[in-house]
Amino acid sequence: MSEQAEPRELVSGRARRVLVVGLLVLPVVLAVSADFPLCPTAGLFGIPCPGCGLTRATLTAFSGQFSQAMAYHPLVFVVGPVYLAVMGGLGLSYIRGSSSGAPSRRMDVAVTALAIILFALLFGVWIARFLGAFGGPVPVETVGGWWSAR
Repeated sequence: MSEQAEPRELVSGRARRVLVVGLLVLPVVLAVSADFPLCPTAGLFGIPCPGCGLTRATLTAFSGQFSQAMAYHPLVFVVGPVYLAVMGGLGLSYIRGSSSGAPSRRMDVAVTALAIILFALLFGVWIARFLGAFGGPVPVETVGGWWSAR
């Protein structure tokens, strides 16, 4: 009887994890549909943050407008794929219920180094944009308003 309960627990556990991932994505979907700025810095202070423009740049790149994507954020082709790979991997790993253990020390150091490098690049571009480089600061706008204006 316990053998029959295990597959049922696996399915219900996986369904629960899919629901959790869906609930984490839901606020983003609601923010886009409600015309709320996705960036808390832009929403609260009216100035772009170091990553402002990356969402628009990524969506624009997916539509094939690569030069416009670079205008929204010059690091879109560096940060975008890394972010999507990490978040996608974490989401799939969570949904699958992987219990392969903690990552190796070498992998942990590599991921930390990559994160520090990407943060330094984002911060450097952010400061450079305020000084007029790369077309200046990206305009603060909502993703929903930007998408409907396309």
